[in-house]
Amino acid sequence: MATEIKAPSFPESVAEGTVAAWHKQPGDSVERDELIVEIETDKVVLEVVAPEAGTLSEIKVEEGDTCESEQVLGMLGAAEEKAESKSDAKPQGGQDAEPEQKAEKQAEQKSEKPAASGKSYDVKAPSFPESVQEGTVATWHKKVGEAVKRDEVLADIETDKVVLEVVAPADGALSDIKVQEGEQVESEALLATFAEGAGGSEGGEAEGASAESRGDESEASGAESDEKVGDKIVAPAARKLIAEHDLDVSKIEGTGKGGRVLKEDVQKALKEGSAKKSAPAAKSGGGAKAAAAAAPAVEGERPEKRVPMSRLRQTIAKRLVQAQQTAAMLTTYNEVDMTAVMSLRAQYKDTFLKAHDTKLGFMGFFVKAASEALKRFPDVNASIDGTDIVYHGYQDIGVAVSTDRGLVVPVLRDTDSMKIADVEKTIVDFGKRARDGKLGIDEMQGGTFTITNGGIFGSLMSTPILNPPQTAILGMHKIQERPMAVNGKVEIRPMMYLALSYDHRMIDGKDAVQFLVAIKDLLEDPARLLLDI
Repeated sequence: MATEIKAPSFPESVAEGTVAAWHKQPGDSVERDELIVEIETDKVVLEVVAPEAGTLSEIKVEEGDTCESEQVLGMLGAAEEKAESKSDAKPQGGQDAEPEQKAEKQAEQKSEKPAASGKSYDVKAPSFPESVQEGTVATWHKKVGEAVKRDEVLADIETDKVVLEVVAPADGALSDIKVQEGEQVESEALLATFAEGAGGSEGGEAEGASAESRGDESEASGAESDEKVGDKIVAPAARKLIAEHDLDVSKIEGTGKGGRVLKEDVQKALKEGSAKKSAPAAKSGGGAKAAAAAAPAVEGERPEKRVPMSRLRQTIAKRLVQAQQTAAMLTTYNEVDMTAVMSLRAQYKDTFLKAHDTKLGFMGFFVKAASEALKRFPDVNASIDGTDIVYHGYQDIGVAVSTDRGLVVPVLRDTDSMKIADVEKTIVDFGKRARDGKLGIDEMQGGTFTITNGGIFGSLMSTPILNPPQTAILGMHKIQERPMAVNGKVEIRPMMYLALSYDHRMIDGKDAVQFLVAIKDLLEDPARLLLDI
């Protein structure tokens, strides 16, 4: 008896969803609670699992189609019924039976294949925190059949906050990679299978056999729908990709059996940018001469490269646009004379290094000055949650760190109780681990205020963008000597422009200006930090 496969009950705030991916096709057998299809809504991705063991007999809602709550997506038949229907429908002709014979041959080859010396493991994605719904397979560091040691890194999973490492569960080798680079995965999703004790020369044979089996499989399952395009035989999934990206099939090298172009071949060509169509040749005659005269002379190559945004970059872009669209953002400026801080730093930097095993920088002074100013102006330390204002009785200051992957903001906790040496050490550690992609998600969550320093790149003045739900951010800039009027005389002083961007919905202009003046006064006379005045 057939069983209906239904979409989950959507929350009240979700009207409909989209079928993102069918993980099984009609005729595939499934186990109870095995993932069949994913439904993507505007908030979450929902998994639909098999209500019982059986065979997927029909798909009623295709990938990309929308569905409503509890709508029937497909039908699940009993495994025995499907097996009988397959045997009844078995063709008599030799030509139609050819794929089945090849499948049998493939099964025999698999049974003859020597097994690894140890047991097999499922390589799964790590458990993501609640705030992270999915990640992207950034890099596979090992190939199928390549020998690896226990705890050696197999793959990197990039989320919108951190990069998570997936390590080998034992000595051995990958036997199959199920999720390719660039594809999305959910928490604890199956990434690959791993054979203990495998690897070395056997791995190379396994990889070759795997490639051959992929070719046989594509032929067995899709021979009827393979199509000849030009002088190439192209698989259905590959044809779809070629059409979507308007590629020149003659420039794609097929690795399937008989030179068939597979989906993986098209993805590789897309990544390399080697299959783009050439610009159409101009018509001969006067038109060609006119076009040649109008076109500017270009010498040498003019390469272009199109790459997808990383998940971190997508999140940064989304949050920055969100901040500008939702906040009544305004920026006020001031300048601070850095003479006193620079004198202290020059006087004590060697002693500080010996005592604390870290260099004395400027960030320690700015963090301590900001902590004191935040205590005096609690509105600047507050955040907006819907129509509520949340006042924080502590100071957690985020420090923007630039990495090759994008900007991350790890948070210094309870900065009011931290010493300058603790601040400097923690910031150095944050910077190193941020560049290595080793920061934890918990280290970048929260925060009541943010400091960003564009001065290290030479910025003289900028307008920082808020880090929601925070209501203010301080921008530091380059220290530059300028002539200043001091006690009726012109003196050359090391000056820095300060910028405070704030949410005018929460902070009045008077408080923002006075907050920035307080930081200026504390930095120009650092003794105030010790005396709490």
